[in-house]
Amino acid sequence: MLIQKSGHNKQHSGDKAHYAFAALIFIGLFLLCSKPAVAQNDKKTNPVTGAGKPMSNMDSVTVKQIYFSAMREKIIENLPLATELFTKVIQMDPANDAALYELANLKKLKNNYDDAQQLLQKAVTINPDNEWYWLALADCYEKSNDVTKLEGVFNELIRIDPDKADYYFDKANVYFLEKRYDDALAVYNQLEQITGPTDDLLANRQKIYLKQGKVDLAAQQLEKMIDANPTQIKYYLFLSELYNANGFNDKALKVLQTAEKNAPDNGLVHLALADVYRDKKNYEASYDELTMAFAIPDIDINQKIKIVLGYIPKFPDPDAKASALELSRIITVAHPDDSRAYAIYGDMLLQNDKIKDAKAMYQKSIALNSQVYEVQEQLVRIELGDNDLDGAIKDGENSLSLFPNQAWMNYLVGVAWLQKKDVNKALGYIKNATTLEFQDKDLLSQSYSSLGDCYHDLKDNKSSDEAYEKALSYNPDNVFTLNNYAYYLSVRGEKLDRAAAMSKHSNDLQPNNASFEDTYAWILFKQKDYAAAKEWMEKALAHDKDKSAVKSEHYGDIMYHLGNIDVAVENWKKAKANGDKSPILDQKINERKYIE
Repeated sequence: MLIQKSGHNKQHSGDKAHYAFAALIFIGLFLLCSKPAVAQNDKKTNPVTGAGKPMSNMDSVTVKQIYFSAMREKIIENLPLATELFTKVIQMDPANDAALYELANLKKLKNNYDDAQQLLQKAVTINPDNEWYWLALADCYEKSNDVTKLEGVFNELIRIDPDKADYYFDKANVYFLEKRYDDALAVYNQLEQITGPTDDLLANRQKIYLKQGKVDLAAQQLEKMIDANPTQIKYYLFLSELYNANGFNDKALKVLQTAEKNAPDNGLVHLALADVYRDKKNYEASYDELTMAFAIPDIDINQKIKIVLGYIPKFPDPDAKASALELSRIITVAHPDDSRAYAIYGDMLLQNDKIKDAKAMYQKSIALNSQVYEVQEQLVRIELGDNDLDGAIKDGENSLSLFPNQAWMNYLVGVAWLQKKDVNKALGYIKNATTLEFQDKDLLSQSYSSLGDCYHDLKDNKSSDEAYEKALSYNPDNVFTLNNYAYYLSVRGEKLDRAAAMSKHSNDLQPNNASFEDTYAWILFKQKDYAAAKEWMEKALAHDKDKSAVKSEHYGDIMYHLGNIDVAVENWKKAKANGDKSPILDQKINERKYIE
């Protein structure tokens, strides 16, 4: 029984507790007083509970007092005492159905459904017209998976409230679970006499017909609904889905074409047509229907985004990439004020290597909604990749003002500052990244590698080496860490065997990288293996597209130690021509000899 709230919206907490207790006592009194009227002197034996002695007026008052005390303990959640008191009521008055019901509910809270079931079976025997008792008993049968007993319960509930549709659905569902499909259909027919045709009845009948393999009967039901409601497009969609799911593509197509004539601007119809055409392998027609559906604002944007994302597994197929790009563009036209439209368009532009356009879309998305972190990270990554360091710092720091605990953004901003040669600012952000993340080994490896670069710039070799070692502990195949760490060790002339092993590993992982080959050649030079150094330096020069001054100078140094002075001087001059303004280089050229 529901208690209607009334009066003022605001109440003191004490008033709320008072009203709640009063409501519970009211319910308890209702249950207690709803027992069948039996004269005290005539109550000798109860058919369910067994023999019981007649109660005096004093006993009756005592039972009520104990019952109310039990209800009070229940409302303050003193459940052990409430259980004890309800049990005492039943001991004194075995036919007290209200106490049986309350005690059963307390048993259910402890997941003791067996005892609860026995108590409720007694309660409904004593008071068979109480709807709440039967509902509680149904719950027990469901929890114990005793489906066979549910039929009788729902029969009783229908007897008590013959106009309540839920009880018919529940009864039919019992038949469905028992595979008594015709009995379930009979219940739906009975319910239809009360409610008339409804979508719920239609859906449940469809479920049964399909279980029975009677697609024709399922279709007939939908055709009847279409005949009765020719402007209701949902029935066309249901029927087409039924046909398509059961291999009748042509019938599905015919139904949808009729629906399209009735509602040419219905996006769901176009989406359904796209599915049918795709199943018929008419991909061009399918795509055309998608473009029409995507142009309709009424179709949920999330549904459209999900379809676009469905193209990604087909990448890098150019047709798939082009289709996803165009569909995402259409989303921005249909939903011009939705940040998600520009975010997905930006993603697809990025997939199509349209970096500048992607950047603009991410900026537009953020302008509409700055609360989506992932979009901001994509923007900063693009800016870093485009060497727009000021933009990366500005947008990254704005993002961190909203999402200060994002480890990746701290790292990205730190890298931007490092590339701008502001090592101290870089250190602060990159250290933040390492304290905010404990699981992402890729981020941790990159962060410690960048810390190694920072400490190297600060000439703190000990901290630099420790950071590089930590980076490799998270990812032994971090090629940039392997290369940088190895090179700095070679410049210092320390741990050359370790440096050589790391550099060789980086070249194995990423062959034909001129920078990595130069590093390995220089380490071999430091180890005085000039012949091997020459071989690797020539590889580096062959793969060097930037005409690096450093590589030319290194090659000159190697050739000098191999006794070819003219080639050495020639390469030193190349290094100078390519921008190396080192006084030592001039000295090498002028004196035609290697200088450390």
